Amino acid sequence: MVTRTACQLLQRRFATAAAASARASAPGGRSQRSAVFSREQARQRALYPRIEKIEVSLRGPGLDGTLLIMNKGMSTPLSCARHLTEYHVSSSALALVDGEPWSLHQPLTQSCSLTLLTFKDKDPTLVNQAYWRSCAALLGQVLETAFKDDFAVELLSTLEVPVTSGAFCCDVVLDPQLDSWTPSEESLRSLTRGAQQLIHADLAWEPLEVAPSVALEVFAHCRYIQEEVEQKAAQNPKGTLMLHRCGDHVLLSVGPLVARTGLCSQYEVTALHSLEQGPRGLHRRAQGLSLPLQLQAHHTVWRKLRQRAEKLVEVPTLEEVAAPMAPDSSPHSGQPVTTSV
Repeated sequence: MVTRTACQLLQRRFATAAAASARASAPGGRSQRSAVFSREQARQRALYPRIEKIEVSLRGPGLDGTLLIMNKGMSTPLSCARHLTEYHVSSSALALVDGEPWSLHQPLTQSCSLTLLTFKDKDPTLVNQAYWRSCAALLGQVLETAFKDDFAVELLSTLEVPVTSGAFCCDVVLDPQLDSWTPSEESLRSLTRGAQQLIHADLAWEPLEVAPSVALEVFAHCRYIQEEVEQKAAQNPKGTLMLHRCGDHVLLSVGPLVARTGLCSQYEVTALHSLEQGPRGLHRRAQGLSLPLQLQAHHTVWRKLRQRAEKLVEVPTLEEVAAPMAPDSSPHSGQPVTTSV
């Protein structure tokens, strides 16, 4: 009992020290991350000093056989959409480039096939996944700026959960001064208003593929994300990572995001659950619910969806996800089988 109490006191002391450091660097940390992002973005654009042409073969309803001549390393799927109609510009959320999910703002570096994806496609799975990921990114951005500078906020991760989970999630550690704080409905509405402001600003999610060294520099003030950078770089065969920027907020992403915040419509922060005490402080899980601009729900349906989105979304830990299958385990052995996802 004495040992446990001592450990808790030490954890709280370390968390308080980390929070004090985070409070001092929070505004500067955002501007520093954005500045490094801009510098690397400019460096990559400078790799194409001369205009070279590439062929982009369009696919999709009414577009098969359409060929566009675009600029290598400069043109994006959105640039291609602007050569079509206003509908393609406003409704496209994601792209497929040679069959690979691709942000609308990510430059094309070689001749390719291009499919523009919308929320109303026959199979919107990829778009829905990118949308859920984008909503979680938006939630993280709101949390980082919602509190006064007197209170430190450290984003742990924007969790990759399926749409069928009922809510998108973002894990965060708030200032130790807020450990006893239980958010009220008005607090959640305030966070929702912050998200709506970003949605109405219609900000682009700018993608940037970077080397781990650049990502570590971007998140120099975020120790948890630095650890995540090393893990994800090791998992990627290319050894690179994908960053996105929205305004001055830069985040590490496991996949492409939709083109802009304005594609979100109904959006609500539904819960802020307390999880467990970690070395950096009390872990909390923020959750939300959203529907895109092209899809709307009746208020009675939305209310039921919201009730579901208030419940804690259980997410397996990295250790649970990566646990290897036992050599002698089988579906018929009567023992639980753990598989990697």
